[in-house]
Order: sequence, then C-alpha cells, then structure tokens
Amino acid sequence: MTENFASLISRAEQLLTRLEAVLPHPLQAPDWDSGALAWRYRQRRSGASLEPVYQLAAPRLEDLREIDAQKDKVQRNVAQFVQGRSANNMLLTGARGTGKSSLIKACLHSYAAQGLRLIEVDKTDLVDLPDIVDVVATRPEKFLIYCDDLSFEEGEGGYKALKSILDGSVAAATPNVLICATSNRRHLLPEQMRDNLSYQTSADGEIHPGEVVEEKISLSERFGLWVSFYSFSQDEYLSICAQWLAALGISPAGIEAARPEALIWALERGSRSGRVAQQFARDYAGRQHG
Repeated sequence: MTENFASLISRAEQLLTRLEAVLPHPLQAPDWDSGALAWRYRQRRSGASLEPVYQLAAPRLEDLREIDAQKDKVQRNVAQFVQGRSANNMLLTGARGTGKSSLIKACLHSYAAQGLRLIEVDKTDLVDLPDIVDVVATRPEKFLIYCDDLSFEEGEGGYKALKSILDGSVAAATPNVLICATSNRRHLLPEQMRDNLSYQTSADGEIHPGEVVEEKISLSERFGLWVSFYSFSQDEYLSICAQWLAALGISPAGIEAARPEALIWALERGSRSGRVAQQFARDYAGRQHG
C-alpha cells in the first residue's frame, strides 16, 4: 500500500513538472546587463518575454532631413524625459514613410549614453502593458515603450489597456516610462460618417450619439504631445534622395544625373517619401556599383 502511494505521488509530481513546462509563465525581467539598448516584447507558448535586440537600425538625428520642426519637438520632449523632468507621451501621426519611426530610433541612438532604452510592443500585445511597466518600474534607466503603426478596429482589447496606462489607471504614473506611438491615423480608430450625424437618431439608436465620437477621440487625446508629419515636396524628396545617394558613395555628378530617375521612381510608387527616396538610392547605387 505504501509503495503504491509513493508511486502515485511520483507520477503526480512528473505530471505537474510537465504541466509547468507547458503553462505560460509570468513576464520575467531580462538580463539588463547584456549590452542591449532595445528589447521586443514577445508572446511564446511558454509565456511572455523581453527579447534583446542587438542589431539596431538607428539613424542619427542629424541624418534626418526635411523634418526639422518635428525633430525639435520630439527631441526636446525626450531630453526632458531623460533628464528626469516632466515630459509627455508622444503620438507621431501623418503620411507614410516620412520619418516617424526613424525619429524615435534616432532619439534612442542619441540618448542611449544617458540611460535611454526602448521596448517595442506590438499592437496585439498592448493588453500586457501593465506587466511590462511593472518589470521596468524599479530600473534606473529611462524606457520608451514604442508601438509602431498603431491603429485599432472597433472592439480590440489593446485600445482600453492603452487608455488606462496613458491616463486613467488607479496606479500612479511611472516616472521612468514614456509611451510613444506612430500611426497613419490621428485618432487611431476608424471614424464613420454616421458618427457625425449626432442629432439624427433612430428608434433603436444611441441615446447620446455624440458620445460615440468622444469615445473615439479620447485615446489620442491622452497623448500629451502630438507631432504631425506631412508628405514631402518634390525639392524635399530630391534632397533626401541626394543625401542617401551620397551616403552610398555616389559622386555629386552622379547624384545630379540621378534626379530624373528619382522623379520617375516616385511617380511609379505614387509617393514622395523618405522611404521611397531610400529605396531609390539603394537601387540606383546598386546598379552604378554593379
């Protein structure tokens, strides 16, 4: 009888060990001394983790052209944050490929020596923001929690979680965490024409239809700093092309000769953006050096 009981206990322990390996684990702090400046928040079958990023695509602030006004606003806010002064969460919105994400990465490059770090979070993982904040709250570094290309469809869970973290949770704001998001939408949620018909109600419609609009703009209003980016003019686009071509070893004469091709490239792509300029420069330089 005793042997059977001991065998049963042993099997139960083995079963529990297997279950522990399968069940998700709570978020653990990464190795902060690994030399990484940035981490990605990832969900795995075994649980969530902060994975270090060692190969950073981080341009320098001085390399970002034609966005001086936006650069000044973001850099000033990040500098205040790193120095321990008051700063606002940031929402960078506007045309695609105009430098929103590059500006955040450039700030990391510029202020890393002063303790700035970055954690990239996907939109689908925003519901776990409180766990991430808890992990970094006691660290001496300053953390930008960064979400690229942020927008929501109605009913998505991360929307409410982000609202609570930005302004509305019972927990006090964490002084070493700043939320930063980029988006092509200023109000982050799709807006329907019917939302503007606030005073036309049907028998089964909203009693207070104006509140639908208020709900949709309330998230973006919780970002204290809004920075808008705009499509580049032809001259600005060509200036960015010239910068990229020079960085890739093209001579001044070659850069001048590339102008017509750069304009055709932008016309075919339907956009004059910094991203399109970089793609053209890579193609052109590759053909010239081939």
